[in-house]
Amino acid sequence: MFVCVCNAVTEKDIGDAVAEGCRSLQELRKQLGVGACCGRCSDCARGVLQDTLQGHASHRSAAMPHLAAA
Repeated sequence: MFVCVCNAVTEKDIGDAVAEGCRSLQELRKQLGVGACCGRCSDCARGVLQDTLQGHASHRSAAMPHLAAA
């Protein structure tokens, strides 16, 4: 799904940016241009970012349960 129509940014693009180290909306704006034009996508992009970050954290915890218990 497109998150930012102005810059043709998709959920997958945000997921890829998170995998490369993006952790904030400002970092997404810098890397992908999300929210830099009209700004209407900022709330949606923030939500996708948070969901993606939570998914990555859950995946890491499942892959390394000994660290989750620490």
